[in-house]
This record gives sequence, C-alpha cells and structure tokens, in this order.
Amino acid sequence: MNYSLKNIPDRSPKPRTSGCTMVMDKGLSLREVEDLIQTAGDFIDIVKFGWGTSFVTPVLKEKIELYREGNIPCYFGGTLFEAFVVRDQFDDYQRVLDKYKLKYAEVSDGSIEMNHDDKCSYISKLAKQVTVLSEVGSKDAEKIIPPYKWIEQMQTELEAGAWKVIGESREAGNVGLFRDSGEVRQGLVEEILTKIPSEKIIWEAPQKSQQVWFIKLVGANVNLGNIAPAEVIPLETIRLGLRGDTFNHFL
Repeated sequence: MNYSLKNIPDRSPKPRTSGCTMVMDKGLSLREVEDLIQTAGDFIDIVKFGWGTSFVTPVLKEKIELYREGNIPCYFGGTLFEAFVVRDQFDDYQRVLDKYKLKYAEVSDGSIEMNHDDKCSYISKLAKQVTVLSEVGSKDAEKIIPPYKWIEQMQTELEAGAWKVIGESREAGNVGLFRDSGEVRQGLVEEILTKIPSEKIIWEAPQKSQQVWFIKLVGANVNLGNIAPAEVIPLETIRLGLRGDTFNHFL
C-alpha cells in the first residue's frame, strides 16, 4: 500500500485461498489486459473468459499468455463446458484445455439439464487434469432451487473434486443467489453457510450492493466473482473499509 492506516483488515498475499476476486473478461483487448494487470493485478486472483467468448476471441492465445505472465490464472466460462457436453464433445473440451495449457476449468449446468451424478462424474474426470471450479444454480430466473438442494449439490461437488463451488448469479447478478431486482436471497446464503465453509465458495456478486452485503456478512476475505475489470480496485476499497459503504464496518 502507498501509506499506513490503522484498523485496516488483513488481506493475505497471493496466491490466496480466501478473499479471492474472480474477474469476468467479456472480450478485453490485449492492451486492456496489459493495463488491467498493471493497475489491478495484485488484487485479481483468477480471470474467467465469460460464457463462450473464448470461441470468438481472435487473440485468445496471446491474451492467455499475458495473464500467465502476470501470474493470474484464467479459465473458460462454464457455459462453454456445457456447449461441448451438449454436443457430445467432452473429449474435445479436454483437448482444448490442453491446447491452451489452462490449469483451471469450470463445470456447470446452468443452461442445460444434466443429471447431478453425471455432473459430479465430469468434475472427477477434469480434476485429474486441472483444478476444477463447479457452479451451482440455474441461469433460468424461473427455476428456484431450495436451500437444501444448493447445500446438497455443493457438498457432493466438493467431494467429487471441485476446488471451490461458485454460487450462480449470471453477469448481471439477477438470478440464482439474487432476486431479479438484484436483492440477495439472504435466507438462502445464510443457510448455505451453516453447512459449507465460506472459503470453499465463490459468490458471484457483480453489483456493488451485493459485494457490500457479502463483505459485511462474511468479512473482508470473502470470495467474490463476476467482478468487472473496472470494479476491481473499487471492490478492494470496499473490502478494506475505504469506501462509504463499509467505512465504519471495520473500525
């Protein structure tokens, strides 16, 4: 940090296992990636190439290499995994991971219907190849999953080999963990935390109000995901109580 302040929450150095910030890359240019790493790289723990954007990104290999040089792992969004699986191309998906030398992968079923045992089987297979993040929750706003199902699926996916589980919210933060207004389903989150350790969960929270809510509930070192590149430093100030929303929380 540039100067000293008292009563600032401790933030562990990278590589972090808690307090992770997962950033959503929806099509940044190489120059934008360079600038992002220079200005906010210390606060980024992992980058997700949103949904199927990696399929159409013209400089994908070069972009992955930039993140690698910046010591920031990256991975393809779970929707791409689903796109391969629904076309019966799982083996091709594994070859793509090898082709780009990716060390992480996301397994999800937010856009397709998948037997949960099959999902856990995919997690187990991929866990032998890469570090797996598994996403729980549906992208369909009409599909409300009861808390016990969230807990059951998170537990079994961690047991199957997932490094962390991701609470679904989409890029807008208006499904899954949240109501269509963006309001947190508080009872759902609090019930999940009675059974699943907080360090094992990445909460997708793209909106500032959602980030504030999770930081106040869990603490500065809550894992948050789907953060926009321009919001990385603002989020870090919320974690440290250096923005009005959490100014008094850590004093």
